Amino acid sequence: MNTKKEQIARCIKVSAEDNVAIVVNEGGLPKGTIFDFGLELKDDIPQGHKVVLRDIKKDEEIIRYNQVIGYANKNLSPGNWVNEFMMNLPTPPQLDTLLLPNPSQMQIDPLEKKYFFSGYHNDDGTAGIRNILGILPSVQCVVGVLNKAVGKLKQDILHKYPHVDDVVVLAHSYGCGVAIHAPEAKIPIRSLQNLATHPNLGGELLVVGLGCEKLQPEQLIPQGTHPEVIVLQEEHGYQNMIQSIVEAAEKCLKRLEKRRRVSCPLSDLVVGLQCGGSDSFSGITANPAIGYAADLLVRCGASVMFSEVTEVRDGIHLLLPRAANQAVGQRLIEEMRWYDTYLELGGADRSANPAPGNKKGGLANIVEKALGSIAKSGSMPISDVLAPGEKVRGKGLIYAATPASDFVCGTMQLASGMHLQVFSTGRGTTYGLALAPVLKVSTRNELKQKWEDIIDINAGRIATGEATIEEVGKEIFELIIEVASGKKESWAEHWKLYNDLCLFNPAPIT
Repeated sequence: MNTKKEQIARCIKVSAEDNVAIVVNEGGLPKGTIFDFGLELKDDIPQGHKVVLRDIKKDEEIIRYNQVIGYANKNLSPGNWVNEFMMNLPTPPQLDTLLLPNPSQMQIDPLEKKYFFSGYHNDDGTAGIRNILGILPSVQCVVGVLNKAVGKLKQDILHKYPHVDDVVVLAHSYGCGVAIHAPEAKIPIRSLQNLATHPNLGGELLVVGLGCEKLQPEQLIPQGTHPEVIVLQEEHGYQNMIQSIVEAAEKCLKRLEKRRRVSCPLSDLVVGLQCGGSDSFSGITANPAIGYAADLLVRCGASVMFSEVTEVRDGIHLLLPRAANQAVGQRLIEEMRWYDTYLELGGADRSANPAPGNKKGGLANIVEKALGSIAKSGSMPISDVLAPGEKVRGKGLIYAATPASDFVCGTMQLASGMHLQVFSTGRGTTYGLALAPVLKVSTRNELKQKWEDIIDINAGRIATGEATIEEVGKEIFELIIEVASGKKESWAEHWKLYNDLCLFNPAPIT
């Protein structure tokens, strides 16, 4: 075997109790490779996939992160490749048997140094990190006209308002042909209402309706606010529609133009955490580093949200002891139970996650994926639990229940008031949000090398020993402050890579 440094066989075992490790080397390792601790590979093993460390008999536990990720469906020997086809999925933690925690004894030790970011004060007591005019349609029918009007605004008018960052249409597929009085319709409706008051919009809002939709514009207007409202069916033709939207937008732009950045304590910041295009490195590089950054943010008094129910469900027994009190613990269980029922009604279960790309990256099943996913929550106590689309109401580490889908999770975290998002990826994604910067953290060096101008921070250095979890975590923490202050842009923001909003709507469509 070639003994050049770059060819040295490397694998990572997370816990002493683990009976599998993952291969680190780019391109994987061929059969016959010998590790420095004496293990010889009996199969070709791709990068990120698992190698058996000791004999595992049929039906015995396969252990990673010191947790059971599956049961062997055949005998496995040291040096074998073990993938999704060689293990059976374990049952999830039974919610009815989980013990609620006693009041958490975990203490939050505030950082001695006080951290600040440069942001915008809002009249409702929140702060923003961007100065954006949001235009909210009450129904998808008006979006074609809205896009034309915004195109005109950006081409002919926005340059007159240099302190306004952007004009964004909060386009969505809700509003008509939907059962707005069905019990679960509260989720998309409150999400839209909360998007309308997103802190990066500075209290300004233009609502555009068609006129005949079920969800009328006034149902989206938050109490105590007086947004500009236009109803297209009251306009005389297309040109008048465009002109009315542009004139109303200019009224908002003039007010937004007066805003200036001021020093804000980090306790005003709301940060969302998410994974997408995950691989087996996610739980040992990017997510632990994000978790370290999350701990620093919480110690500064900020609000930090983690989400993705199906990517938490199989690790709920590890999160429950971190609940700040029994009420928070009960809310965690309730959100898991609600989603179990939601999947069951749809004829699906948690095994529908992970995606093919996750499996190609070495994640055998949802249990392994969930154990890596929860690493980004760090180690602080969980102070609150939000139902989908609820707005953040406190400080600390918060569980905000959302689907795991990247763009649905992102939309729902925006509805909860997220200023910016930290997003780990192993396979790579070009995902971004118009209302909030998205910082991409790669799990592998190879992804950063391939996507130099998309990935913001490379956590792959942790796997190769070039950096520690703490060093990369501090780097993420510092970049969050710089981006929040407008001193830097994320790559997604720089290239304006913005996904459509995608509301979570479990209610009927009529």
